[in-house]
This record gives sequence, structure tokens and C-alpha cells, in this order.
Amino acid sequence: MESEGARVKHEDMKHDHGAAATPETTSVNWSQVRAVVVKLGTQLLIDANGRLNGSLFAGIAQQVAALKARGVHVTIVSSGAVGAGVAEMGLGKRPTDLARLQAVAAIGQRCLMDAWDEAFRPFKMPVAQLLLTREDVDDRTRFLNVRNTIHAAQELGAVPIINENDTISTDELVKITFGDNDMLAAVIASALRADVLVLLTVVDGLLDESGRSVRVVSSVEEARELVRAEKSALGKGGMDSKLAAAKLMTDSGEAMVIADGRDASVLVRILGGEQVGTLFVPSQRKRSSRSRWIGAARPAGSIFVDDGAARAVREKNRSLLPAGIVKVQGQFGPGDVIDIIGPDGKPVARGLSNYASNDVEKIRGKKTSDVRVLLGDAAYDEVVHRDNLVIG
Repeated sequence: MESEGARVKHEDMKHDHGAAATPETTSVNWSQVRAVVVKLGTQLLIDANGRLNGSLFAGIAQQVAALKARGVHVTIVSSGAVGAGVAEMGLGKRPTDLARLQAVAAIGQRCLMDAWDEAFRPFKMPVAQLLLTREDVDDRTRFLNVRNTIHAAQELGAVPIINENDTISTDELVKITFGDNDMLAAVIASALRADVLVLLTVVDGLLDESGRSVRVVSSVEEARELVRAEKSALGKGGMDSKLAAAKLMTDSGEAMVIADGRDASVLVRILGGEQVGTLFVPSQRKRSSRSRWIGAARPAGSIFVDDGAARAVREKNRSLLPAGIVKVQGQFGPGDVIDIIGPDGKPVARGLSNYASNDVEKIRGKKTSDVRVLLGDAAYDEVVHRDNLVIG
């Protein structure tokens, strides 16, 4: 992790909370969009016979080529490896044991990349494969390397095609850590500081109780109400990961769209400013690159705080001090990402800890003067400095 002794560096963090936007920036200026991440789900990519839908791939490639001609860089996050492997091996259904599932993913990933290569070949656009695991996001240096690799591939004229590395990632196959690539796509969009994340599915966004698409959602909380009421044809299970992705994007100050990928011109229409699918409106403040990583990385542990500390962090933009800490959960070290949990059990913020978990346990609930006696030269006034906090 990036640290200066035990303390985490604070540079690049003074802009975390961003500058207030003008009213015009609360909606997307589509003509200024230059970087887009597009995620395609398995259900969209697989045809009625259980095989990769070649015409769908070709249609997406044609649209990406058109956007590239307009100066828009498109990064694709593509599901479908396991589904393609099942079809390739004639298995009929998805394996249940981990070893066979990973083998099927390895076979299917080759098929998936072949399909993308064939789709982009008529446009003389090579494809670049990136297979990632959750650890590539949780580690700051690897997170930045992913961004650099994608940019370099695009400078060479290639289209980055990203998927989780199902062949080694037991989390994705068993626990679904990234959430069917929705969160992976949001993390990639955060790394690239992409203007828009587009999730392409087989439904035209969020649907209201009459079955019509909700065109604009002003907050993720508003969208959750639709899901709770079971009004969305996307279903609650699929929507959980999409709403998590939407929160990461909109909190960072960028937009997200859920749309029907079967529309032959869906990407061109979206970037042309048409109301297609459901637009999640971005917040008026943009987070720094470092804050985006803090929001995207998995926390190594949690610190539970009292009401006074929760309000100081959330409402007054204060650092987290030892006195307000009531409990420590998990094992973490200096510089690790940790969640700060309020007395109601809900997240208050996420940040970089200046202390290891065992030291936080020693100093929790104590005054700064007592902390210095306990830890001597290793003592810092803040457990998490306000410059390293992302309010949740």
C-alpha cells in the first residue's frame, strides 16, 4: 500500500470532495463524452441455442467502430466465458464442482475472445484480452497498472476486452464477488475515470409498475424502491449488483445507463443523447482517482464508531479519532482500506487506516494523550485522516 512510514500519504486527496458543479453538469453532456465502459451480460451474448450470438457481437463491434471514429474510447467488459465453455463442450448445463467449472471457463474464454476478434476484424481493430481478479483492484499499484495497460492498448488502436479470471478466481465462481461483472465494470470505469458506464442487458432498464422504462433515476435509493416493490423485470438478484455499480459510478460523479443490448444502435443512440434505457444521474461532485480506488477496493476490516464520531466524520468532514471507536473487526495493516460503521450498523465512510488492527484495538475509546503514552513515537492523532476518507 502507499504509505509514508505508518501514515498513508495525503497527496491528491485535497480534491476528494470535488468542486461544486454548475447546474448544467447535473445532466450528461453527451457531446463531451470521450471514454465509455460497456458491460455485456451472459444472457445477452448467448443465443437461444446456448451458443455465442455472432450477430450480436458484430453489431456491438460496428457501433464501437463508429464511436471510435468520433473520438470515443470504448472499453468492453464481457461475460460469457462459462456459458461459451458449456456450449463448446456440449455439457448441457453448468458444472457444479469448482475444478470442472474453472476448466469450462478456460475453454469458454478462448471461444469468447475468438468471437470478439471475429467481430472486430472487419474494422481492422485488434482486441486486447485482460483477465482480472479482485486482488488486482484491492492493490493500489495493480489497480493503476490495469488503467495504464488499458490506455496503452487503446493508443495502439486495440479494443480492451475485460473479464474476471474465472480460471483461478474462486470468489467469482463461488461467491460472485464482483457481481456478474457489473461491479467489475464499475471498478474499471472508476480506474479509467470514464464518463459513462453502460450496462447492456435484455431489458430496457428499470421498469415501472406499468412495465414502462424509467428513463431517469436521480438516486440509487430511488431505484432501490423499484426493486423492493418488485416492479423491475430485471429481478432483485440481478439488480443488486447493478445498483451497487450505479452507486460507485454516481458517487464518483459519473453517469450510468442500463439499456437493452439487442437494440442494433443502442450505444450510438445513448451517446447521441437519446433517452434510451435508464440513466442514473451523476452527483455534482467528482471524486479524485485515489478516492475512487478507496471506494472500489474491498475493505480489509471494519471499525465501529459511536454516534458522535459518526456525525463528526459524515457531517463535519472530520478525521476519525481513537476516542470514538467502540469495536474493531478483521485483520488489517497500516494503509489498508477499512469500513467505518455507525451505531446503527450502516456504513458511514471508507478510508485508509494509519494503524494496524491490533493497535486500533489497544487505543480505541482513548484520548489522544493516552494514545501517545501507549504507542510513543508510533502514535498518530488520527486513525483515519479526513483526507483519506470517502463518505459513504
